[in-house]
Amino acid sequence: MKGSSKSIITEDKRSQVYTLLSGVMMAYAITCIIFIAYAVLLTYTSVTEQYISVVVTITGVISVVVAGYDAARGAESRGWLWGIAAGALYAVILLCIGAWVNKGLVPDIKTATLLILCLAGGGLGGVIGINKRN
Repeated sequence: MKGSSKSIITEDKRSQVYTLLSGVMMAYAITCIIFIAYAVLLTYTSVTEQYISVVVTITGVISVVVAGYDAARGAESRGWLWGIAAGALYAVILLCIGAWVNKGLVPDIKTATLLILCLAGGGLGGVIGINKRN
């Protein structure tokens, strides 16, 4: 009996981790679609590069809110925590990509802002996701 109880808990946690990873993948899909659309706009229209940082910030916030929402959707409780975890994973992946492209990671105010926005956006999405489910 105890063995079956452990396997249920393990399967439940595995399912939640899968939901978390699925949410982060969905967030990156949204990020890629918006970035490609903006690149097309920059290339083929008279839209200037003046708003790139605004588009990047808004896209990141929308993406982590979606990631947090998706991560909390499958949770029994603590949606905010699963949302923050999704936002943190999104930020870590983004920082790793940035460090790889830039040949190193430079901790500065932009990095701190990215982390704060990702954690807050993920937490917000987690709160919405856990409450929407109920």
